[in-house]
Order: sequence, then structure tokens, then C-alpha cells
Amino acid sequence: MSHYNKGTDRAAFIVHRRGLPNVKAKLAGEAPVTVAFLGGSITEGAGASAADKTSWRALTAHYLRDRFGKSRIRSINAGVGGTDSTLGAHRLREHVLRVENIDLLLVEFSVNDCSNREESIRGMEGIVRQCRRLSPRTDICFIYTGADRNLTCIRPYPIAVHEEVAEYYGIPSVDFAAGIYRMLQNGEAVWASLAPDGYHPNDDGHEIYAGFLRRGLNELLSTEVDSLMLDHCESLPEEPLMTGNYEYADMFSYELADYSGDYHIGKLPQGSKLMNWRYATEHRYSDHPNASFTFTVEGQSGGLLLLCGPDTGIFEYSINGQSFVRVNPFDEWCLNAYRPVSVHFPRHHLRGPISIMARNTGLKDKRSQGTGMRVLKLLAN
Repeated sequence: MSHYNKGTDRAAFIVHRRGLPNVKAKLAGEAPVTVAFLGGSITEGAGASAADKTSWRALTAHYLRDRFGKSRIRSINAGVGGTDSTLGAHRLREHVLRVENIDLLLVEFSVNDCSNREESIRGMEGIVRQCRRLSPRTDICFIYTGADRNLTCIRPYPIAVHEEVAEYYGIPSVDFAAGIYRMLQNGEAVWASLAPDGYHPNDDGHEIYAGFLRRGLNELLSTEVDSLMLDHCESLPEEPLMTGNYEYADMFSYELADYSGDYHIGKLPQGSKLMNWRYATEHRYSDHPNASFTFTVEGQSGGLLLLCGPDTGIFEYSINGQSFVRVNPFDEWCLNAYRPVSVHFPRHHLRGPISIMARNTGLKDKRSQGTGMRVLKLLAN
């Protein structure tokens, strides 16, 4: 059952597909239910006056508690600003699946997934396949939020790309952007009054988003539960949409690498600003030229999650003893704050052991104040 017309009508924005049979069946009883919100800054609550009270995420959790009982519903905020589904797939185990048994996973990356189609599919498909393999009783729903670029056409990218994944795996979706598009076309709202920066909704915008999702959940949780559908939702197609997707993505402690003596436990400079990260910031740090570390991962690719900021320098890496590749992770966001920046190394065709060496170069971007490297996490797929 679908309320989404792929042709010309964005006024209807809820696609049922296989629905949410597992969480609906659980809500029919008295057992506790855990809902996880995985996404970017809009999921985290950016733009809201109080992220844990007035964001669409918080309002949705409040609605579920009102409807099904305050003590039954646990909510997990796994939103991290400025991140896409690629890092979302790497964060899924640590920030969601290892926290608690998850009954419903709401996934929102439609604004931040703007690099290319293949990478968007790898990220979203990786989240789905990983979740179904490790937690098959978890229902998944995709959420699509609004931005200037996806409120100007019928079926915008990357929402259309995410819908490819949703259609292939039977994932229901609720398209907030389509609801806003309808309101704009009908003269019922002005986007600038709901999201002054064009991306992050204010309290009024978050409330509208929450209303869209309430309607979606009301429909999805009122459909009939079929035992065959329960089994079908837990199945995982053998063939993926995209080879090299992030089904096996993971994020590990920086402690698993072997560091040279020039690296030490780091702390952010006193008085520095941290953005887009609510988790622990302990890391390994060095600004010495040629300071290095090595680690080995099993899979198709490896990578790093760095804490980048005003003193970030240029580093280089080598895979399996090959030539070093130089990376400058400094950008305009580094000028005023530290934040996590993921660096993903090239994918290998086959899975296997990958030995990685990274080292400081002593070089820096002309805007940077230093040559440091802060290792927050190790990444693997």
C-alpha cells in the first residue's frame, strides 16, 4: 500500500511497503519497545530551541509514550550533525545496535547524502543489510527531510536514490520533504519561516515534521500484521543492489592501532568549541612530523574518524605497503571548532586483511594553526 505517486503527486508522502509488522506486534502486547533515530543534525535536533524537547525526534518519542505508555518506550538519539549514511553505516553498531535491542530504526540522511548515487546506495543499503543481519527483528523506516534543493521538483535526488533502496528491501518511508512541498504549493507555508537557514527547521518546522511522522506511524501501525509478512521482513536478499555496500561497516576504538612514541592521549585545547559530536572525545594526538601508527582491518576497506579543528595538519596513508597518499582534511568548518571528519580509504574488490599505516607530514593547510592529527576512531568495512 502506498501513498507516494512516483509520477507527479508529492502531496501523498507515506509509502507502506512491508510496513512495521514486528514493532506493531510488540506494541500489541505489554513488552517495552526501543526506538532509535539514526541520522544527521536534523535528527539530532538542530534548529529546535530544545533538541530533547521540541525536535521532531523528541516530539515523536513523546507521542509514542503518550500512546503506548511512558514506561514502555525508550528512545535513542543517534543523530550526528554533518554526517551521511556512509558514516551512519559505520556508526550503526556502536551507537545503536550495541546500546540495546532495537525494535524500530528511523533512518534520516536525505539532506546529507549529496555526494553521488553509488555512495548513497552503499550507505543506506549497508544500514539495512547490517541491521537485518545483526538484528533481524528490528523494523526500519526511512525519513526524508526538507532542504532548499529538494523542495523544487517532483522527486528530488537523493530521496529518489534512497527510495531505490527502500523499494528493493520493502522499507516503508515517510517523506517530510513531500509534505512540505505540498504545503508550499498550496500556499500553506513559507519555507524560510520554517527553516531560516534552508536546512534546519525551527520549532514550528520540527512540529510539522513530527505531525507528518505521527500520521505515518498511525497508518503503519494500524495495518494488519501477517505472520508471513513478519518472516518476509526479516529476510535478506542474497544479491545486494550495490556491491561494496557497507553491510559490514564498523567503528573501533583508536586504542586498537599501534602508535609511535610521538602519539599520546589527546585532549582538546582548553576553551575550544566542539560541534557535531555528543560522544566521548578521548583520542590519540601528535603534531610531530613523521609520527605514525598502523592498524589492520578485515574487509574491503578501512578508514579513520578524525577530530579536525583549527590545528589540523596534512597526513598521508599507505595500504598494504603501497605508495603513500596525502590527505588534507582541513576545511572551512575547521576554522572555529573541532568536529569528527571521516576519511574512507579506497575499497578493495575482495574482502581480506588490510594493513594501514598513517603518518603526519608536518605540513598544513595555509588556514590551519598547526600540523596535528587527532585519531578518534578506526573505521572498517
